[in-house]
Amino acid sequence: MADGDINTKTRSKTRTARPPLYKVLLLNDDITPRDFVVRVLKEEFRMSEDQASRVMITAHTKGSCVVAVFTREVAEDKATRATDMARQEGYHRRQGVQMHRQYSWREARG
Repeated sequence: MADGDINTKTRSKTRTARPPLYKVLLLNDDITPRDFVVRVLKEEFRMSEDQASRVMITAHTKGSCVVAVFTREVAEDKATRATDMARQEGYHRRQGVQMHRQYSWREARG
């Protein structure tokens, strides 16, 4: 075989890009009762009583706390539903749950 007769095949794998992740943040305020915040975290984010209490205390002492990390659609839905729960209870002066872009999957995995 001559050197020019070698056929090489290149295989390329097509990978689907992972969607960007968004952090759902709990913001501290002096209006919303702690018990209500814990209830929202338990109901909407499926946290245990202990987890919800720790997240609430962290937001209270530090000003904010990451509640969870989701794709954009899920983060928007969770943040909206949590805010709607607060408005239905009359705590609507400040939006207590927000979402922010998470730039790396590695950060989300810790």
